[in-house]
Amino acid sequence: MSYRIGTGIDFHQLVVGRALWIGGVQIPHYKGALGHSDADVLLHAICDALLGALALGDIGIHFPNTDPAFKDIDSKKLLAHTHSLIVKEGYEVVNIDSTLCLEKPKISPHLDAMREAISGILQIDRSAISIKATTTEKMGFAGREEGLMAQATALLKKQG
Repeated sequence: MSYRIGTGIDFHQLVVGRALWIGGVQIPHYKGALGHSDADVLLHAICDALLGALALGDIGIHFPNTDPAFKDIDSKKLLAHTHSLIVKEGYEVVNIDSTLCLEKPKISPHLDAMREAISGILQIDRSAISIKATTTEKMGFAGREEGLMAQATALLKKQG
């Protein structure tokens, strides 16, 4: 079997007046992520990990922030399109391991919903989706609640 691994990382500013979408789930918070799309930092990192595993470029190549078609788009649609590219190349997702870095809000109450959303799009079992969260102990941009980041690793295997 042929396996491929990829990593992805994404950062977004946090601002008042935007919804906070993480892992395909809207999370109640007084700040949201700023971006051309819905700015779902976790789904963007996963897209980059999947694309990187097959050397297909990155999220900016496939969904440029200069294209009005992607303005405020639901990042679940970006992940679904990315998944279709993986399948077209003859691969399937084995698992995803990811880490979120933000001071607030707490992510643990939303993990099951995030895993459900991601596993449904990638057509894999929820047990193959790992989402961890950490803070920076109030250091740096994440600690000051100015932004958040996500990192993801994806393992793919050749179908058949």
